[in-house]
Amino acid sequence: MFPAKKVMSSDVVSVSRDTDIYEAIATMVNANVTGLPVVNADGTLAGILSEKDVLRLLCDAEDHAGKVEGYMTDEIVTFGEDDSLIDISDCLMKHNFRRVPILRDGKIVGIVSRRDVVRFILSLRHTK
Repeated sequence: MFPAKKVMSSDVVSVSRDTDIYEAIATMVNANVTGLPVVNADGTLAGILSEKDVLRLLCDAEDHAGKVEGYMTDEIVTFGEDDSLIDISDCLMKHNFRRVPILRDGKIVGIVSRRDVVRFILSLRHTK
């Protein structure tokens, strides 16, 4: 079995619910990521802000600057750091999202993205 912790990115950039949406967008762009975990004051996961969530800003007739909380997705699928990479891959194939947060005691300790899984598959091929 391949646990999530074997491939997860543990250097996770996150924002809080009350972060200005344009500040969060700048964080995404500067960190070169397509989504950000949104955390509560106690460090627990509140949601995810993805590029898809941000696209709504372009559709607004007026500039409705606001907080991340107004744009984030709060119904998210998560996994634990010892959960199987096979289960995570299955989830990523069945759903339209590109990443899943990895939690320990309700707090984010990593992210596994489709790209992380693809890199891992390639590493398996090169180690044979």
